[in-house]
Amino acid sequence: MNDTVRIQDDLYEYVNGDWLKTAVIPDDKPMTGGFNTLDEEVEKTMMADFKALAENQKTTDIPEMAYAISLYKKVLDKERRNKEGIEPVLPLLNKIKALETVEDLNNVATEFLLKDLELPIAMATDVDMADTTRYCFIALGPSIILPDTPYYADDNESGKQLLKVYADMAAKALKFTPLSEEEQKLFLEDTLAYDALIAKKVKSELEWSEYYKNNNPMDLEEVAKFVAPFDIKRVLKDLYGEKIPSTVIVYDPKAIKEMSGYFSEENFKLYTHWLYVKTLMKAAPRLSLEIKAIGTGYRRALMGIAADPVLEKEAYLLASEMYKEPVGVYYGRTYFGEEAKKDIADIAQKIIDTYKLRMQRNTFLAETTKVEAIRKLSTIVVKMGYPDTIRELWTKLKFDENDSLFEAVSKIAEIRQKDQFDKLYKEVDRSEWVMPGHMVNACYNPNVNDITFPAAILQKPFYSLSQSVSENLGGIGAVIGHEISHAFDTNGAKFDEKGNLKDWWCEEDFKAFKELTKSMTEQFDKIPFHGGEVSGELTVSENIADNGGVGVTLEIMHTLDKPDFRAYFMNWARIWCMKAKEEMIQLLLARDVHSPAPIRANIPPRNFDEWYEAFNVTDQDQMYIAPDKRISIW
Repeated sequence: MNDTVRIQDDLYEYVNGDWLKTAVIPDDKPMTGGFNTLDEEVEKTMMADFKALAENQKTTDIPEMAYAISLYKKVLDKERRNKEGIEPVLPLLNKIKALETVEDLNNVATEFLLKDLELPIAMATDVDMADTTRYCFIALGPSIILPDTPYYADDNESGKQLLKVYADMAAKALKFTPLSEEEQKLFLEDTLAYDALIAKKVKSELEWSEYYKNNNPMDLEEVAKFVAPFDIKRVLKDLYGEKIPSTVIVYDPKAIKEMSGYFSEENFKLYTHWLYVKTLMKAAPRLSLEIKAIGTGYRRALMGIAADPVLEKEAYLLASEMYKEPVGVYYGRTYFGEEAKKDIADIAQKIIDTYKLRMQRNTFLAETTKVEAIRKLSTIVVKMGYPDTIRELWTKLKFDENDSLFEAVSKIAEIRQKDQFDKLYKEVDRSEWVMPGHMVNACYNPNVNDITFPAAILQKPFYSLSQSVSENLGGIGAVIGHEISHAFDTNGAKFDEKGNLKDWWCEEDFKAFKELTKSMTEQFDKIPFHGGEVSGELTVSENIADNGGVGVTLEIMHTLDKPDFRAYFMNWARIWCMKAKEEMIQLLLARDVHSPAPIRANIPPRNFDEWYEAFNVTDQDQMYIAPDKRISIW
């Protein structure tokens, strides 16, 4: 505790201040504390297990782990990687360089799509928001170099600096290619020019934050006209034969409708040079150690990271990402106890039941709307710990032992990409987990109406059988409540109990909800932070979820024999403890849909009477909000 700060003036600083003074951010991380500290501990544990498995000092009954270990060893093979240098990616780069016309691109577009190369438009399959029993084919614009479109503004100095870092990094990497010095310079100039064109057409992070607006069905013939001369119909025929979809869901209508502004016969070379450089930079971490170190320069600058992970950690991180489901199951089976799983499942059910009671007492919803909201709560599926089984996909992710690291990763990625596109005419598998067991995170999936809590987050300070019930409610309880609240935030409120995009509200109720969300936006908007300001609009959905998570768990606190509200609020502040590099702070402030950690800790408690009673907070204290300004939506 920080005794130099009164808890009534700054809950976050009081609880975390002394730790913040001495905490050291690891050289290979942009931040530490809370989620990140747990992540570091999981990494240490799993790195030790991977090493033991690789050296046959440990065994597992999960066969897919053998593939992960094989990939892990390839990362560690410094001698081979350094000997191969850039050679593994050259066939692909040469193929890109050989493209002379758009027709040449159309001939290889499906191959490039499955290899996850960047085409003039991005394509994927996803759950259909209008009917979540089926998948749909989606289209959107390509990715930009900078974190968000506002970084491209003429007065954005950070954007200019980051583009310079990217250009310097790419220039160094291009020296390893067969390109002449003149070609290297031209390819880089064209890459930056093409990127600037794209940035004028694609969505900003603020626009992406309203994800229900992604549902824009468009006739395939219409899409084909917009994206011509790129031949999307040929890609679809390659993928699906004669059974091509007649409708495409356009996630980013502006990028698709105005594609002529960045892709045409006239600027085709601009595109191919951009593709060459982007492909090289994406491949760099899988090549020689020298090229790898160059290829991570932009990311390090963007987040303020001092150094790359040691090779052993790099090997674990790559293998655990490429085989995330079996690795997550391994972690869960090895380190997550059934007693804890049952206890947390009980907590989750208690929170859902309490949420229903709060909905019944809600003062701005009509009875018909309450019925729909309670139906949605009743059908939420709770996924806790890790999946019971490993899907068949993960048994297919094989590569040859003589493959280079780049080739192995490419083969795995291509199988996964093909599997994703093959889902189009299959029924949606609602049992699929969107997060693996070894991930320190949690989420709500609006298209399935489920909440996922991987085993790795179910530890102190979020949860422990050794912590008091009050502490657990202020930790994992509030986070569970947070994820449930996403079912009723500015995005989730648009979806019904089956995950379908559907208006289930009475008109007057939704108007009242919008007024409350407007108040929530204003409560956070323009709060000063590290020389910038919080965007209440960008963060509103997460702020609603935090508010709901605190509200529902505080109600449960009143049902305990000996509730300790002080312990509750202090653990709430503890879970958001974070120390970050300044570059990372600025990045999160600019584009993260979550409010900064200190603000997440300090604002929600002030909306509830229990905070004022627990610590005798008055209007003379900084952690005070006048009663008429306090907000409780759910």
